[in-house]
Amino acid sequence: MKKRGRRSVNFILIGIFLISLIGVVSSLSISTHVLEKYTEVSPGERFYFEVEIKYPENLERKDLRLEYNVLYGDEVVLQSKVLKAVETQISFLDYLVIPSGLEPGLYTLRVKILDYEELSEEVEASFYVIPGDSLELRVYFYALLSSILIVGFIVFFGVSIHRKKQSSRLELELFGE
Repeated sequence: MKKRGRRSVNFILIGIFLISLIGVVSSLSISTHVLEKYTEVSPGERFYFEVEIKYPENLERKDLRLEYNVLYGDEVVLQSKVLKAVETQISFLDYLVIPSGLEPGLYTLRVKILDYEELSEEVEASFYVIPGDSLELRVYFYALLSSILIVGFIVFFGVSIHRKKQSSRLELELFGE
């Protein structure tokens, strides 16, 4: 009977140990998804993405910090931090304005979630920066402006030459030769 009692105590101790380990592990999870319309964005545009946070063990409202980093290779080109209040789960759309002057190519959005203790989780999603339409518009605008200026100068000089000829004819008629 003593062996059975000792085994029961060992099982109880192992159970308590396992339960304490479960208390240390967090079920905080985060995912991010780039909306299909925003898999390709131009510099200067807003880049929208969805963030989903699941924290089922959290029974009360808790503030979590979110860090957004946009990377080109290993270089951080854009950074933003926000604070979100979460209970058990939340899903929301957020956006970043892509800076003008970025090179076209594949960029990575890294979303990191932190609480004010030891919890930390990080996910990534990719998107493309494509050459902006604004560059083409500027080229067309300057070409059109240059054409208008050239035509304006031609018309101005044509009118002034025509007036000069008319004034010299008028002088000839008045003072006669």
